[in-house]
Amino acid sequence: MLSAEHRAIVKATVPLLESGGETLTRHFYKMLIEEHPEVRPLFNLANQASGAQQRALANGVLMYARHIDELEQLGGLVGQIINKHVALNILPEHYPIVGQCLLRSIREVLGAEIATDAVIEAWAAAYQQLADLLIGLEEQIYAEREAAPGGWRGTRLFRVARKVRESDEITSFYLRPDDDGELLAFHPGQYIGIRLYVDGHEVRRNYSLSAAPNGREYRISVKREPNGKVSNHLHDNLKEGDTIDLFAPAGDFKLEHSAKPLVLISGGVGITPTLAMLQAALETDRPVHFIHAARDGAVHAFRNMIDELAARHPKLKRFYCYEKKRAEDAEVQGIGYLDEALLDKWLPETRDVDVYFLGPIGFMKAVKKHLKAVGVPESQSRYEFFGPASALE
Repeated sequence: MLSAEHRAIVKATVPLLESGGETLTRHFYKMLIEEHPEVRPLFNLANQASGAQQRALANGVLMYARHIDELEQLGGLVGQIINKHVALNILPEHYPIVGQCLLRSIREVLGAEIATDAVIEAWAAAYQQLADLLIGLEEQIYAEREAAPGGWRGTRLFRVARKVRESDEITSFYLRPDDDGELLAFHPGQYIGIRLYVDGHEVRRNYSLSAAPNGREYRISVKREPNGKVSNHLHDNLKEGDTIDLFAPAGDFKLEHSAKPLVLISGGVGITPTLAMLQAALETDRPVHFIHAARDGAVHAFRNMIDELAARHPKLKRFYCYEKKRAEDAEVQGIGYLDEALLDKWLPETRDVDVYFLGPIGFMKAVKKHLKAVGVPESQSRYEFFGPASALE
């Protein structure tokens, strides 16, 4: 039970978390991975190596401590967390392991003089409150998806029906249920979790669904990362006819019903969820502006598809921006980086629009800033993150 005294102690630790939260979480992750190999598949070790996972956890812990008296102020953070957890099939039995390592890390990093028995007791109670909240919300999603037509809980075996090269970096995988049963619907913008074994070790990853629901198959489109253990395995080793375990679709970044003009902005492989959104939007009367930035034509995936859709749907306006245009590249409307001037030019005349954007973190920071500058209401700008959530300010 989280008492008033516990709350006061937790809130008093906010300055310590602000100054040393990332050091604490780095220590925590090292302990967790080394002492509990059973949870390694739940974490992307590349994100830990870069520090992204630690920064995300430090930010989440800080937000929780700051708003422990008013958890509703956490806003979309809770939704992001539970959907990431559900996509990786995180279960109630994982929480005690994480809690034990977190409390030990607080003691070992801050020292006994600061992390007194009273501080550890307060944080134990606070962690249990957070764990109970997340476990309850996650169970609701698990139960809803299991009960839905074509739904399931845990893993379900899918086979690779087709494997299609989309660009020099991106390959699509069309995945159908191996049991040929009914397929769970999803919201455009959501993602799925996959489970596979690479070099004898279990790994789990999330990938955006890159085609609108069709009742037959899911499509993911994966960028080959230079040092990406999983992406390289998928590109090089997963073949048509092979099978793979999937967790059911999840994610709170999804196309909402609206009559406002729709603007989809993507950079690089960030194009993947916008494709599903675009296909769904073209079934309505909404005008759509599709804006995509890429390094050049060799890595620009799905251009032919977008061009063909634009030819059939006059309400679709598409704009492409290449960092550098090669001689063999088709014509594009912008050269260089997607800046404020280009966005101002390519957006609909009205700024009362719904915008969805995603891509590399630097790209997203710039787009968020530019949208505000050209008059798009912040409440109508929505975005998703690849990997751990980071502040875009």
